[in-house]
Parts: sequence; C-alpha cells; structure tokens
Amino acid sequence: MRTFFKLALLLTVTCSMFGCAHNYYNIPQETLEKKVRIVGVAPFFTDADSDIRHPEKGSIVALMQGYNARNEKELIARLRSTGIFYSVRQVTGNPDRLFSTLLSSKERRDDAGVIYNKYFYKRDELRQLLSENGLDAIMFVTVSGLTRQGKVFSSNFMSYLETDYNYLTMTAQMLDREGNLIWEYPNFRKSPLSYPLFFSLQYPDFDEATANLSEKVDVKFKTVAGVTAAMNQTEPSTVDNGPRVSTLYAKQYDEMLALLKTYKPLFGKKETPAAPVAAPAAVEAPAPLVVPVVVPAPAAAPAPAKAPANPAAPAPVVAPEPVATPDGFTSGDLVPEERPAR
Repeated sequence: MRTFFKLALLLTVTCSMFGCAHNYYNIPQETLEKKVRIVGVAPFFTDADSDIRHPEKGSIVALMQGYNARNEKELIARLRSTGIFYSVRQVTGNPDRLFSTLLSSKERRDDAGVIYNKYFYKRDELRQLLSENGLDAIMFVTVSGLTRQGKVFSSNFMSYLETDYNYLTMTAQMLDREGNLIWEYPNFRKSPLSYPLFFSLQYPDFDEATANLSEKVDVKFKTVAGVTAAMNQTEPSTVDNGPRVSTLYAKQYDEMLALLKTYKPLFGKKETPAAPVAAPAAVEAPAPLVVPVVVPAPAAAPAPAKAPANPAAPAPVVAPEPVATPDGFTSGDLVPEERPAR
C-alpha cells in the first residue's frame, strides 16, 4: 500500500512539474497545429426549444440571449491570449437565424454517465459559412435546458434532497469544413469525466419544510429577478482592458480552456527558433603572439676567401647563418626533404 501511494505521489509531482501529456482533441496535436490555424467563434446560441421548464420560459430565453451576447467576447479574447491558434475571429450574424439555418438535429445524450445536449449541423451550410469567413474551423457555444437528477444540500448541510432538477447547461463544439468534430465540451478525453452544469433553475425549499414541520421538501423555480441577479454577479476580465464578465460564464470558460490547451511532450524535443543575428560589433584585434627566439653567439669570422682564378666564374654561395627555431632546433639541424628522382 505504501508503494502505491509513493508511486501516486511521484506521478502527481511529475505532472505538476512537466505537465501531463493530454490531448483533448479528436485529432493528433500535430494535425491540429498544421491544419487548424484560423478558428472562428460563432455568436452564442440559445436553444429556445430545449427542456427549459421554467413557468416564465420566454423571459428566461430572452434573458440568456442578452447575457450570451454580453459575455461571448470574453471567450474570444481568452482564446486569442492562449496562442493555441494562429488567429481567432468573431463570426458575426443573427444567432437565432444562424442556429436555425445550420442545425440538422439534436439529442439528449447519456455518454459514460454524462448527461448533456448534443447538436449536429448541416455539412453544406457549415462548409459555406467557413469558406465565406476564411476559417479552418468554427466553435459553436449553446445554452440550453436540461432536466437531470441532482443532490442539493440545505444551507446548514444537515439535510439534502436528491431528485430531478431543471438546469441551464452550456455545451461547445469545434468543427472543420467537412463537419468533423475536432473538439467538444463536455469532453470525453478527460479522466475522470466531469461536466459542471451552468445554472440551476430550481431549488429545494428546506426552510418552508422546516417552518411547516414537514418532511416533504418542495422544489421551486427561481424567479426571473433571481436568475438576473445571479447572472449580474461579475468579476474582472482575464485579458487586458476587457470588460467585466459574468462569474457564471467565467467558470464555464475556465473549464473549456483547460480542455483546449495543447501540451508539450514530456521528453520530446522541440525545435528552438534561431535567435536573431545581431549586427557585428567592432572587435579589437588581438595582440600578436610574441615567440621568443634565441639567437646563438656569432661564430668566429671565417678566413677571407681567395679571389677566383677565373673572374667570369660566379662567386661561391655562402650558407646562411643558422637561426634557432621556437622548438630549440637551428636551421642547420633541419634536413631538406629529398624527392625521389622521376
């Protein structure tokens, strides 16, 4: 057991130091870097026909359409700041019209215990949209209604109610020109799987049950004013000079971006870009190397040579005076190389 915990601790430390090599995309990272360079983000969609059970559904849909438009630029700015893609562009247009034009079908899915709404888009219309905007891929973000089981605790955490609740959820997909799904949220390449829901439209009224001395806890819908107040809770933008962003949206963006970041291989080599060559500076010439030469004492003057009998004959050549070399030899010690006769 101790060995297991040691290995787990070592793995945790290694991942924290170097980063674990996770690829949350449906294509290899090398393919992503080469083929998906320019990405567009469509206006956020609000699925008015989804499972939103609020008694004032129309007001909730209109409310979410407004908050989508107000907060979508924060996601675009965050994507740009990551440097994952060469360019991230905002795709303009009416979100309702664009959604109805592109949507092919949708499903309520339960994949590996994760319940969510999945959307499918028409390939021809998708290809045309990407071509018109000069995009390699596009991201669709959709806010929709979903009913699923949940567990909600009371304010004092002494009791809870586990039943079906109605939620607002946020999903996202990135597709290429051929309609291939490059990336999605919720993401099924994450381990363990998790999908934090966007906002709960209902709550259990523990206080009313306590006041009435009843064990039956009613589930009620939050008012439109209450939903508005929750959406109005903001925090500073993570990008320079960005407007404040709704805290509920920011939490979803944090989840998405954690699953969008690419990784660096733990032991892989990556080419380092060549450093710019600076203009050569004036270099001072090195001092000349001085080699001491030992000059031997002059030998005795030779006897004067007799005048040649024949004045026309050339004067004899006198061998040069031997000079010491740096190695301690004299020029007289050096024997010229004899070349073989041809």
